[in-house]
Amino acid sequence: MKTLFGKLADGTEIHSWALENGGTRLKVLSWGGIVQSLEIPDRHGRHANVCLGFDAIEDYVARTPYFGALIGRYGNRIGDGRFTLDGEAHQVDVNDGVNSLHGGATGFDRQVWYVEPFTEGSDVGLRLRRTSADKEMGYPGTLAVQVTYTLTEQGDWRIDYEATTDRATVVNLTSHVYWNLAGESGGSVEDHELTIAAARYTPVDAGLIPTGELAEVSGTPFDFRETRTIGRDLRAGHVQQVRAQGYDHNWVLDKGVTAEPVHVATLRDPGSGRTLEIATDQPGLQFYSGNFLDGTLVGTGGRAYRQGDALCLETQHFPDSPNQPAFPSTVLRPGQTYRTTTVHSFGS
Repeated sequence: MKTLFGKLADGTEIHSWALENGGTRLKVLSWGGIVQSLEIPDRHGRHANVCLGFDAIEDYVARTPYFGALIGRYGNRIGDGRFTLDGEAHQVDVNDGVNSLHGGATGFDRQVWYVEPFTEGSDVGLRLRRTSADKEMGYPGTLAVQVTYTLTEQGDWRIDYEATTDRATVVNLTSHVYWNLAGESGGSVEDHELTIAAARYTPVDAGLIPTGELAEVSGTPFDFRETRTIGRDLRAGHVQQVRAQGYDHNWVLDKGVTAEPVHVATLRDPGSGRTLEIATDQPGLQFYSGNFLDGTLVGTGGRAYRQGDALCLETQHFPDSPNQPAFPSTVLRPGQTYRTTTVHSFGS
């Protein structure tokens, strides 16, 4: 179902689409491809929205920290907003200190997407499309992008990303949903239980740019190979946590790049019984513990979001890969198609 969500200052209409299948309810905006809400049942069959978001387009335009948005052209950070490709230097938009974050100040999260609903067999979904012009936010090449959101008969939320270019470029697309499985107004997620299938992570410098090291998680607060609560070591004082004010790091998934999505993470809220399982073909997972929520944003439930009231699990290639030759490549060339898939499965 399509409804008018609001208008931008220039009069552009922003619409909302509502989907339901397999017990999962999804609302998506044409602004930023944003997931405004995602409702799933608890162990008693009671639905709740488990994603942070706003009721008004004005809040998304003015204040949002990427709530529920599609991220591109390059998810995560690029050091100094610079990289060299085929001997040519490129300067992209700098919007995070001296670095570029999530594609720049007007990345994919701040663009209007063309949205087309579809039904295929027992699945329902939306196809979101836009073309990013050559040099948009400084990135080379005209990039044609399609992102498909599918709700399956089982209630899974699947994201399929595709992109082509007319010039060599770098691409790293992801989704920036803030999860709270107790409900978006449920308060702290420190009691949520998390498992990540990764024996290594990428430590960062003071600007949260990877140093290039692939560090072992063993014996550190970054070891989520066995299930542990978010809050268990959140304040352990590890130098990496001090730099990020919590967790804001890329985990190097044990499976590496795979042809098909493989299960890599499980999140569980013991209070409601809700679970989220993530499968992806990507080599990395950014776990962000909501460190910079400061109580100044009021969400769809009417409550202010404070530090640690949600977390993000962003499937991705590694941050700053264009400047890190040892990291898996994010280069896309003419004649190639960028394809990646992430599947979110819910339970209680």
